[in-house]
Formats: sequence, structure tokens, C-alpha cells
Amino acid sequence: MTAQASLAPPRQDAYVIALVGFAHGVSHFFHLLLPPLFPWLMPEFGLDFVGIGSTMTVFFLVSGVGQALSGLAVDRFGPVRVLAAGISCFVAAGALLSQAGSFATLLVVAALAGLGNSVFHPCDFTILNRNVSAPRLGHAFSVHGLSGNLGWALAPVFMTGIAAHSGWRVAALAAGLLAVPALALIIFGRHHLVDESRPTAATGQPVSTLDILKVGPVWMCFTFFFLLTMAFGAFQNFGAPLMKGLYDMSVAASAATLSTYLLGGAAGILVGGFLARSARQDRIIASALGAAAVAVLLLASGWIPSAAVVALMAGIGFLTGLAGPSRDLLVRRAATARFGQAAFGRVYGFVYSGLDTGLALAPLVFGGLMDAGSFTTVLVGIALLQAAAIGTAMSVERA
Repeated sequence: MTAQASLAPPRQDAYVIALVGFAHGVSHFFHLLLPPLFPWLMPEFGLDFVGIGSTMTVFFLVSGVGQALSGLAVDRFGPVRVLAAGISCFVAAGALLSQAGSFATLLVVAALAGLGNSVFHPCDFTILNRNVSAPRLGHAFSVHGLSGNLGWALAPVFMTGIAAHSGWRVAALAAGLLAVPALALIIFGRHHLVDESRPTAATGQPVSTLDILKVGPVWMCFTFFFLLTMAFGAFQNFGAPLMKGLYDMSVAASAATLSTYLLGGAAGILVGGFLARSARQDRIIASALGAAAVAVLLLASGWIPSAAVVALMAGIGFLTGLAGPSRDLLVRRAATARFGQAAFGRVYGFVYSGLDTGLALAPLVFGGLMDAGSFTTVLVGIALLQAAAIGTAMSVERA
């Protein structure tokens, strides 16, 4: 922590947390720039599900690779400049989508949005770690995660509502304009943020990227994110059809289970911010994800009454969300224990690229099982991924 962050008054911390949280909510909104518009884009451009789905593959590939590389830019040029550049990509993606005339343009839009998304974790966590007082970091990470969930929740309603009333091109333009306030807030609020250019480690020596990649806990954090988001991606993509297939629920009821899962996750993130500073992060992660894995196996058994499935999905989401702030603090400890503040951008950029990798691979890994009707196997796979994630978190703590 910088001296400024250590002595920051509550009002200053709240300002930084709110500013970064709002920007993070916008980034999650742009995860869903294209998917809500699929029903309009598919007939417009003559695409099937594989074709339109490839836009999201492009999004996450660009975001994953860009996230690792953007960490280098954050440590070199400072997080505020890089964050402003990322939000500018969102504005451009919305504007370009509103004028799209071909499938190739849709791919460019997906790449632009993925590039914009790639900067957020290295930028956000660098800003929060350098500016927010240590006792409030758990709450900062909680708000950060919660704002992301709210961005996800807003996007489908916003995009489909405007598209149904005024057309998909107007919805795309409105999405681009939605990013403008976030860009303005970052630019005009930059003086409230410590944007040190190139801090060095506690030893006073510059830290090379090769030094970072030689550290085992950094790779274990990457693996932790990969495993955890593979499990999350399976639920996010297939949660509704899983419940419909396994418990013979209606389309509306099965969709409600996914909504409650995501809402439960948001509530868990909020509570997790209070727990993260009161206990060891690895123990919170192990307890929460262990209970979540058991609940997923219970769900896989098919023994749960249909009426209780919604509540159980909410519980799984809550337990998964509960681990979120502790997860982010654990990564911070892995970074500062070896490098101080010298490599926040590169460590967070590399580690969080595991998140994009997991989200990109989840549909490929679990899609075949879904096509085969192996719903129980999918849920068992989710539970195993959560259990494996516990092992990596404990390894980080031991290291």
C-alpha cells in the first residue's frame, strides 16, 4: 500500500471504490453486448448458432490474450491511462456495431469489445491496491465483484428492450453511449487516483516479466481462476437447460434457477467482503467452495424436489460468490509477498487471463455432454472443478 492509501479518509476510499466499481460494471455489461441481440443478428446476417457463437469465442480469445499483455502496459504507463483506452474501445465497439453490414464487422466488434474488456482486472486491482486503505480492501473487492454482476444483469434488459422497441442498431448505439459516462468519470477523476508510473519492488530493483512467470504461486493463481471460471461458465451457459433436462422443469422455471444462481452470487460477494478481512482467505475459499461442491453433487443426484431446486441454485451461487473477495485478496498477497507494488498490473493481468480461458473453454468442454444428455456428468464435472480450485488456493497459501 502507498502511504496515501494507508492514511486515506473513508470518503476518499469510497470515491475510488465507487469509481472503479462503476467502470467494472460497464465492462461486464459489454460481455453481453452481442448475445442479447442474437435473435436479431442471426436472421440479419444469415447466421446459425455456431456462426453467431463464434463472435463470443473471438471476444474471450482477444480478452484473454489482451489481459495478460495489458498488465505490461499498466505497469509501464499507469492504470488510469490504460483503463481510459479500454473504455474507449467499448464506445467504438457500440458505434461500429450500430453500422455493421457484414459478419466480418461483427467479428471486429467482438474483438474491439474483448480488447476493451482485457484491461479491467489489471487496471482495477492496481488502482484499488494502491489507493484504498488496507482494512477496506475486502469491501473494495466486494463492491468490484458486485458491480460486475449488476452489469451482467442490466445488459439483457437494456439491449433487448431497446432492440424490441427501436431496432438492434439503436440498441448498439445506446450501449456505446452508455460507456461515455464511465470514460468521463475516469478522465475527470484521475487526479483522485494515485497513478505512479513504474514503482519498484521492496528491494528497489525493477521487476521483469520473466521474474513474475518464474513464481509458482502466480501460476497457481492462474490455475485457480481457470478451474473456478470453467465451473462458472458451465452454469452460466447451460444452467437453465441443465435444470430443464434433469428435473423436467418448464423453460420459465429453469431460467429462473439461473437468475437466482446469479443473484445468489451477488449476495455472496457482498457478504464475502465482510468476511475477507476477518479470517484467512484460503480457509474462506475452501469452506465456501467445498460447501458449493457438495451442493452441486446433491443437485446432480436428482433427488431434490423440483420446488427446492431454485433455492439450492441460489445457495450454490451464494457460496461461490462468498469466495470472491477472499480470492482477490489472495491474489494480492501472492503479488505483494514477492514483488511489492512493482508488478500489480502484470500479476493481475496474467492471473485473470485464466478467467477468460475458463469462460472460453467451458462451452466446448461441456457442450458435447449437454448434446448427449449427460446432465448429471456436467454437474459432477462442475463439482470436481470447484474441489480442484480449493486445492490450488491452499497451495498458494502454503507457498
